[in-house]
Amino acid sequence: MPQFRYLAVDSTGKRHRGSLQASTSRQVREWLRTQQLSPLQVDEKRGTTLNISVLSFHKTRIPASQLLLFTRQLATLINASLPLERSLKVVAGQCSHKTAAEMIENIRAQVAEGQSFTAALSRWPDCFDNRYRALVASGEKSGNLGVVLTRLAEDSEFRHAMRNKLIQAMVYPLTLTLVALTVIVILLVAVVPQIIDQFTQFQQKLPLSTRILITLSHFMQDMGLFLLTGLLLAVLGIRSLLTRATIRFSFHKKITQVPPIGGLIRDIDAARYLRTLSIMQNSGVPLLEGMQIASESGANLYFRHCMEMATEQVRQGSSLTHALQATHLFPAMMLYMVASGEESGQLGVLMASAAASQESRLQHRIAIALTIFEPVLVIGMSGIVLFIVMSILQPILQLNNMFN
Repeated sequence: MPQFRYLAVDSTGKRHRGSLQASTSRQVREWLRTQQLSPLQVDEKRGTTLNISVLSFHKTRIPASQLLLFTRQLATLINASLPLERSLKVVAGQCSHKTAAEMIENIRAQVAEGQSFTAALSRWPDCFDNRYRALVASGEKSGNLGVVLTRLAEDSEFRHAMRNKLIQAMVYPLTLTLVALTVIVILLVAVVPQIIDQFTQFQQKLPLSTRILITLSHFMQDMGLFLLTGLLLAVLGIRSLLTRATIRFSFHKKITQVPPIGGLIRDIDAARYLRTLSIMQNSGVPLLEGMQIASESGANLYFRHCMEMATEQVRQGSSLTHALQATHLFPAMMLYMVASGEESGQLGVLMASAAASQESRLQHRIAIALTIFEPVLVIGMSGIVLFIVMSILQPILQLNNMFN
């Protein structure tokens, strides 16, 4: 009986390699499916290795907007009872982004060859993360792929809208800060030295504010370039240090303890975690598997570590509420709603409500912070410019009095 080598993936996208004796490759594929694995390639063992070029995973990245459009269009077509392979063909034909269209066509070809949709997506790990693939796998198993894709599209649309709102809100303050700093530097480096030279010719004692301004101007002229170079090197050095896992983890842990930034980071990751876990629950993904995947949604490494510890506690028999409470990362209201969900059997629904409520509070807090930040920034920059102008005007008025 011939020996076959196989490569397969599970519902989370993890690859499995091995060999099996069977009469045909078809029997190997059927056996893999009974093990809840999706076969990617099955080759007869003839002293050669698997074709690495065929098995290589694609590293192409697709814009988030294109992935959102792909998910939304595919959900609409599948909910309209169009077969998956036909739906993928339609979406690929309508896609105006060349790389995205090639990716969708590649996925369609794999589905047409008999591979599962999850296995086809697993070849594009940079585009479809574990959460996406796990939800698709649950949709394929339950026969509700269209519903799951709709939930994915709605979640992606919400995150995209939140990101755009934050970017739009930050454009004006950042632009104002950049313009103000540029004006101040130009005044100190180019304008002030020319005016001060006129005052020093009269050997008149200058006001304190003017002397401070002269000191700052000389410092900027003599040390400005070194200061800028040092700042750039410091930024590069910090980025280099943060590439080390231990240092980055320690930094992420410390920053969660710094008010008010730490509280904001904890609340954002907590809301993102519960929203992801609620989608998993509502899509039929088992709780432990959903917790493991939802923990990857956090941007903070310390938060991820705490969620992995919570997953282990639930695996050992603890309730979800107690496991999350032990991390000290979730607000009391969110924990109360999770506890209510466990008691009522509506965990997915109440987690989604808790996440939505927390995200609404976060939007309100960020809006208030930006509303306060803008006038404070204007007043601060105006005060600096006023100091420079007054420091220049004072000696001019002194000279006028002296001549009079």
